[in-house]
Amino acid sequence: MQAKSGIVSRSVSSVSSSRSGSFFARLLAILSVAVTIVMVDSVNAEAEAANPKYAGIVVDAKTGNVLYSENADRLQYPASLTKMMTLYMTFEALEQGRIRLDTPVPFSAHAAAQAPTKLGVRAGGTITVEQGILGLVTLSANDAATALGEMLGGGSEDRFAQLMTAKAHALGMTRTTYRNANGLPNTAQMTTARDQARLGIALRQHFPQYYGYFSTRTFKFGSRTIRSHNRLVGSVRGVDGIKTGYTRAAGFNLVSSVQVDGKSIVGVVMGGASTPARDAQMRNLIASYLPKASSRGGSSALIAQAAPAPAIIETPAPVQPKKAQQMAKTITAAQPLVSAAAADLSLPHKGPLPDARYQVAETEVAYAETAAPKSDNPLVAQPMPAPTKVKTMTFKQQASVAAPKPTPASMPSEQGDTSVDNLTTASTTPSPTRAASTSNGPTGWVVQVGVSPSRQMAMDLLESARSKGGKALASAKPFAVAYAAGGDQLYRARFGGFDDQRHAVNACKALKKAGIKCWAAAQ
Repeated sequence: MQAKSGIVSRSVSSVSSSRSGSFFARLLAILSVAVTIVMVDSVNAEAEAANPKYAGIVVDAKTGNVLYSENADRLQYPASLTKMMTLYMTFEALEQGRIRLDTPVPFSAHAAAQAPTKLGVRAGGTITVEQGILGLVTLSANDAATALGEMLGGGSEDRFAQLMTAKAHALGMTRTTYRNANGLPNTAQMTTARDQARLGIALRQHFPQYYGYFSTRTFKFGSRTIRSHNRLVGSVRGVDGIKTGYTRAAGFNLVSSVQVDGKSIVGVVMGGASTPARDAQMRNLIASYLPKASSRGGSSALIAQAAPAPAIIETPAPVQPKKAQQMAKTITAAQPLVSAAAADLSLPHKGPLPDARYQVAETEVAYAETAAPKSDNPLVAQPMPAPTKVKTMTFKQQASVAAPKPTPASMPSEQGDTSVDNLTTASTTPSPTRAASTSNGPTGWVVQVGVSPSRQMAMDLLESARSKGGKALASAKPFAVAYAAGGDQLYRARFGGFDDQRHAVNACKALKKAGIKCWAAAQ
């Protein structure tokens, strides 16, 4: 009996040993694969950093401190990172009530003819604004970007590109110039890694209600299921977007936002040699610099917290419009303005600068001196204190900068890109008529809340602002000032009748608390 017991005991021990050995074998195999992946990522990251086209930056989005920077101010081609600004302009139009998520977006022949990747909507068809947003953040659809640009640009993608450039400069992206809405090759369309970091933070901060779209991994468009090009979303902890991009001349670009454990960073990789190398470099930057980011500091308004978008979003197939031809004529973009939030995105090249507010092509603007930020190289300025002294400054367009030479055609062919023209300009010259403005309305200190394509729309905007401004606007006088912009007549929506600077600034503060962007200036 004891012998049998010993046999049973040895058998159980043998089985246990076998199972244990099998478990450890599987564990070693998993560890081996993990180590291999880490080694490959490390090699790719090192190779990427040595790439002559490479540029990168990592910014602590809570403090504005630059944690890492390499060639961050060198001019690069944005490729599909351009769509980040197209989306910024779309979100702004949604926030201002000029469009809705279900507004039809008409496709012109020009939009439908854009190179892949694209949704494939035919000329005369429409999609909704929301479908356009999803097409941009997942598929990086070139046709949808052009259609949105044409709609917001009053039927002209060229005009929309001018509005994009003006908005970029208003946000402090002084080295960025746009020529189209989708990022397809144009050697005059330039940016820097630093400017893209600004834009990434601006999207999070200014539009928390829409930022969740950037985390969309899959959505259905008609019978198609479209998956996101951004491979880091869902695979790297804390990554919630933002955008990928590629052309032969630009290389492989990526802007990533990370929010985890109370820390928040935005990273930019540009000019990557391949998708794996680019992604590996971003993983390396996140792993290296997220631990160094601050878990404290930064105002609650600095980081936009937004719930992630659903993993799968279903949308109906595109439909034929009844009034598609009229859509581009009835929806026009407001002239870009600098908001109070935009002043939070000041990233000087050398040391801190005053926190300035200006409108593109205005000759004089008012600003209040601020305390110097804690960082020697901040992306986001400290909160603006109450104004103590008023100065005036002249805003000048940045001088033209030569664009880098396109890379050889030996690079892998891109999706939907054509050859790159040998142009050398990287900035635009403001139209001499843009600064022209009538002298109608009250003189002295005024508060501007927006720009509209018609006087009636400007007055409606003022009426809406007055209802939210409370006592601060009780005695203010609403008025619309007409001015010429690129051959079009636009109207600045302003409040006047303020006794002095203090009353105007207080009125603007009241409007900002109500969610209305504004600025105060002496007229």
